[in-house]
Amino acid sequence: MEKSSNIPFQTIDWTSISKVEYKGETGTAYWQTIQFGGLRIRLVEYTPGYLADHWCQKGHIVHCLEGEFISELHTGEAFTLTQGQELCCI
Repeated sequence: MEKSSNIPFQTIDWTSISKVEYKGETGTAYWQTIQFGGLRIRLVEYTPGYLADHWCQKGHIVHCLEGEFISELHTGEAFTLTQGQELCCI
């Protein structure tokens, strides 16, 4: 029998999920994370000038809630996202 990978229907109260601080090469990211099996959903806030200290090898779907940021890939490609835009990369 196949195991169901459905995410249970629910609301997410982000105010009840604590923020975890991650220092970048410059700046800081604050993550609020929930986990559903192999799926991780995060609400992330970056301080101005944030630059990650690593390259992530996993795929992402990113939705910009407010402001603007540049997502740079290890290939050198860069994408600017503004409020309401999404980026999908594998």
